[in-house]
Amino acid sequence: MLYGHATFHTSPYSLSGLNEATQHEELAVDLFLQSIVNSLIQGGFFALWAVGMVLVFGIMGVVNFAHGELVMVGAYAIWVLKAQMGMGYIPAVFIAVILVMLIGIFMERFLFRPKREDPLGGLINSIGILFILQVVALLVGGTGPAKQVTPAFPGTLILDEFMRIPHQRLFSLGVSIAALLILWFFLTRTKLGWSMRAVALDREAAALQGININRTSLIAMAISAGLAGLAGALMAPISNIYPHMGHNVIITAFIVTIVGGLGSLSGAVLAAFLYAILHTFVTAYFSGTIASMVGLLLMVVVLIVKPTGIMGQRVSE
Repeated sequence: MLYGHATFHTSPYSLSGLNEATQHEELAVDLFLQSIVNSLIQGGFFALWAVGMVLVFGIMGVVNFAHGELVMVGAYAIWVLKAQMGMGYIPAVFIAVILVMLIGIFMERFLFRPKREDPLGGLINSIGILFILQVVALLVGGTGPAKQVTPAFPGTLILDEFMRIPHQRLFSLGVSIAALLILWFFLTRTKLGWSMRAVALDREAAALQGININRTSLIAMAISAGLAGLAGALMAPISNIYPHMGHNVIITAFIVTIVGGLGSLSGAVLAAFLYAILHTFVTAYFSGTIASMVGLLLMVVVLIVKPTGIMGQRVSE
């Protein structure tokens, strides 16, 4: 009787402790798995940002500081077309990409090409267009609160009650991966892609082989801008839209580009997903501020240990 009495009193406490421990473990697993999913989605955006920068730098030798603003224009285009004019999301994405590509073509033809032999001049021109695009965004959207776009694909995919993936984010991840695969196929399996890679390796030698440098640079800038516009269009329904959102984009793109290696597209993609995993997990377990600090620290460490980046290669001048 005494044994049974003792068991009756202690078992509720041990069961309660067991349940609490189990709940903590489930929450930890839930947070871990959700962070993995979020980092993959974030990595897709980071890769689109960084690959466009690497492409322009490798082929044109220009550091495009307005790259973040091209992403911003893509997001604002979705806000205007979908939220204000009621256009369908998919057609709006195509229009946003084409619009940003046209801006990129204009930049290459009138801002970067005349300064081809003056990289500093091209950089200054990109800073100028950066401020112009911000002012245009202010004129279009005003100075009120950040703009928002209703998700085109509502609902959430639930996997084993642990992972919850909004359909809009799943769509963004799929499109990002598809765009990167198409770019890889274009650069490695087409004649024009080979020409672009040749220009990136040695511009003068490529010109001697009959490759049109002007056309190659124009196409590179159009692709870079198109990827930026696509990233902005995909981000629009899942993030706030404001004129200075390009600042975070350009900082992240620089970190990813340097960590992956200047001139290396594969390095940029690899670094994008690695950085996204690091940033997402540090944000989830600590804070976004600490995550940004850790990202900058990662860049410094890579520059010290391997100045050319993870998969970097020296770009001929």
